[in-house]
This record gives sequence, C-alpha cells and structure tokens, in this order.
Amino acid sequence: MLEGDDTDYDDLVERAGQCRIVMLGEATHGTDEFYRMRAAISRRLIAERHFDAVAVEGDWPDCCRVDRHVRGDGDDGAAAFASLADFQRFPRWMWRNTAVVDFVDWLTAHNASLPKAERSGFYGLDMYSLYRSADAVIEYLGTVDSEQVEIARRQYAALDHVRDPQRYGYEAVRGLRPDCGEAVRQRLAELVQRQGEYKVADVPDPEDAYFFAERNACVVANAESYYRAMFGSRALSWNMRDAHMAQTLMALQAHLRAQGREGRVLVWAHNSHVGDARATEMSLGGEHNLGQLMRLVPSAGPVFLVGFTTYTGTVRAAREWGGEAESRSMNEAVEGSYEHVFYRSGLEAFYLPFAHDTVARLDGPLLERAIGVLYLPDTEMQSHYLYSRMPRQFDAVFHLDETHAVEPLD
Repeated sequence: MLEGDDTDYDDLVERAGQCRIVMLGEATHGTDEFYRMRAAISRRLIAERHFDAVAVEGDWPDCCRVDRHVRGDGDDGAAAFASLADFQRFPRWMWRNTAVVDFVDWLTAHNASLPKAERSGFYGLDMYSLYRSADAVIEYLGTVDSEQVEIARRQYAALDHVRDPQRYGYEAVRGLRPDCGEAVRQRLAELVQRQGEYKVADVPDPEDAYFFAERNACVVANAESYYRAMFGSRALSWNMRDAHMAQTLMALQAHLRAQGREGRVLVWAHNSHVGDARATEMSLGGEHNLGQLMRLVPSAGPVFLVGFTTYTGTVRAAREWGGEAESRSMNEAVEGSYEHVFYRSGLEAFYLPFAHDTVARLDGPLLERAIGVLYLPDTEMQSHYLYSRMPRQFDAVFHLDETHAVEPLD
C-alpha cells in the first residue's frame, strides 16, 4: 500500500471530499514521501472534488508567483522551477524541491484545460515576509494611487533601517528605535477603506490585485507585531503566527466565494500546525494552532485533519537556524511513541482513519515526534517529542516505517 498508486487514497478522498478545508500535515519538513503523498491526494481532490486552492506553510508574496504561474498569468513560461524562484529565505528546500516542482507542473497542466474562473490557485499562509510584503504593497499602490504610495513609503520607513526583522523587533522592544506598529496598521486600514475604488482600478484583474495587496498589508501589520513578540513568551509568538494563518485562510475562502467558488481549500503544513493543539501538550503551555482554530470556525465549513508519521529514515534538515540543509539520518522512534506502536504493527505503510474503535485503543497520551527545519538528534527527546492523543488530534493518519530526505533544487 501507498507505493504511488492514487487508488490508495480512495477512502480519504471519499471522507475528506465532503469537507471545505482539508489539512495535510507532515511529521518533518524535509521528507520526500510526505510531499509526494500530499500532492497525490491534492491531485485527486482538485480533479474529482473541485477544490479551489492549495494553501501552504509558505510566505504570501513568494507563493504569489507560483499562483500566477499555475493559473496561467505568470511570465515563467513552462518552467515550474522558475516560478519557485522567490523562495529565497531559509529554509528554501521546504518549497524549492523536486516534489513541489512536479506538483506545480501538474497543477499548471490541469488548470490549462479549464476556464480561468475554474482554475485552482496556490497561496501562502505564513508571515515571515515583512519586507517583501511591504515592498509589494508599495508596488501595488504605485499602480492605483500615486498619493497613497508616498504615504505608504513614510509609514513603512521605520521598518527599513536594517531590513532584518528580528533586529527590528529587538530594537523596537528595547526602545532603541521607533515602534511603527500603529503606522503599519493604519496602512492596512487605509487599504481596506479604499477597496471600493481599488477593485475597479485600471489594472489587470483588479479584484485579485487588490486581494493580494490587502493580504500583503496584513502580513506587514501582523509580522511587525510578531517580530516584537518573539522577545516575549514562546506561546505568544506561536499563537500570533497560527492566528495569522487562520486569518489568511478565512480571507482566502471569502475571496474565492466572492468569485463564485465554493472556497474549498487544501492546506499543506507541519503536523504541529495541522493537528488540533487541544489534543497535545501544546495546550498546557497556552498554545493554539491552525487546525484547532479552523475547527472552531463554523463558517469555514467541515474541516478534515490528516497527520503523517515516520519511524526512521533520512530527513532534509539543518543543524542550526540559517544553516545549510543536509540529508540527515533519523533515529528510530522511541518506545512509548505512536510511531513505535505503528512500527510494531508489522505494516510498513498504512492509512488509519480514526473511527470510534481506534480512538478508544490509541487514545494515549503517547509521545509523538515532530521535526521542523532543524534536526537535533543529541537532544531528540527535548527537541522533537511531545505528548498527544492522536485520535483527537487528527481525523486520520498515514504512517510509513521508513522515509527519505526531500531533494532540493539548490
């Protein structure tokens, strides 16, 4: 099972295909199988159940270039890898990898056979692009409002001293530079107030153009607060980031519905964002996440959360933040973890929907492994494990005993 045959996903497509939001997780950010399985599931849900968009744990402006490409509005020709060129910050390999190129190629070809109004897009949920988003807002205003673009430059000026968001946050918190939080929030409010005139401006696809600009202004406002919050409690900055992802996802749904679409969105993100945090020890520290928040929003429609786990293998990860990505050998999952329980089943790979009988038998709490862009095997228990009740965290899970590092383009 799960060796590349798309029929392996029949049950998931049937269950999740009824939902408005389907979130596809990953136990690690650097595993090729997770990307390719999410792509296979997404292909079926887009082609058979007419999902409108894929929204990923990537930055909004970086994903905009991919979105233009897959919907036929870009200038990258047939080169899918060229549309990924805006992913420049660490960790580039999360989206600049061969599995994503293959999916972008497929989505571009699939969309080309459809009317433009029915094409599925590719969007970013994250908020690290403080400066790129500010530049994008100024560029947009330069096409629609020559007066406001000068005001925006002044409002964003305090951010531009060093163009290092963490340094900005540190200096703003310590009183070493002016805090421009109020100015960037005013810019967002002004953009929203003028949306009526901007949505009919003489620019290509004016409603889409406004939406992308408004989301970039929201990124700037939220990222400015986030980078200051980084020097406070971890729970505060984590919650701000996932709240931004939820806000972006709901705005995307509303935008799609305004265009006459159903607002059905696939999400690709780490298990720690996708799984309901209330079923993990994250909640004990006051943290919430995207999956939890979307389950609590009735207007989002039914939400289906899917986790992915692995027992051992290799993973693409760095040793320190900003470091080079390497193919790293993963330790075998520890006893007392869900991954170890799944390994002992004797099945090398399987799909497990959490029905009532499996909930009772696997409710835990047990340990669950989570590897992000860093892998720290010497401190694995402290760095990469948390307690969870997986049947409450996800609606279903895929497990593979052995996985392999994603192949980066760089």
